[in-house]
Amino acid sequence: MIHIRQATVQDVPIVLPLVAEYWNFEGLSGFQTQLVASQLERLFSEPSLGVGWIAWSSESTVGYLLAVFVFSLEDLGITAEIDEFFVRPEYRGNGVGTKLLAVAEAEMLRVGCTSVSLHLARRNDSARAFYRQHDYIERDRFELLEKRIVTNDGKRSES
Repeated sequence: MIHIRQATVQDVPIVLPLVAEYWNFEGLSGFQTQLVASQLERLFSEPSLGVGWIAWSSESTVGYLLAVFVFSLEDLGITAEIDEFFVRPEYRGNGVGTKLLAVAEAEMLRVGCTSVSLHLARRNDSARAFYRQHDYIERDRFELLEKRIVTNDGKRSES
């Protein structure tokens, strides 16, 4: 049986290994335990920034979802962005991700979000199929561009 609940600051040591697994899975570099832990603490202690959820079974923690809030004039209000969403491979395909997403979307709706978006690796076809099953679509005519202005260690980037 899978259980899901909102994450708190006390859950940082539980979520942190999952974040490391996710970053490894996605090939993200720069994971620094203390820096990531401090940012999770910040997220979980400042509700205006966003919210997180953890999924667990009787054996272990099996997944998490982090959403951050952004004001968007274009979307006429607060929007949510799924910043990270990870389910351990051995638990995929049995409803854990669907339950996490449903709980997250219900809370986003409750707090007044007008939309939800996410970033998806171009070659992550299984995740793309999952999101399409849950009515997520590509945003026509738009793509994500970014510029890092602070490095992973918190220092200003030189442009």
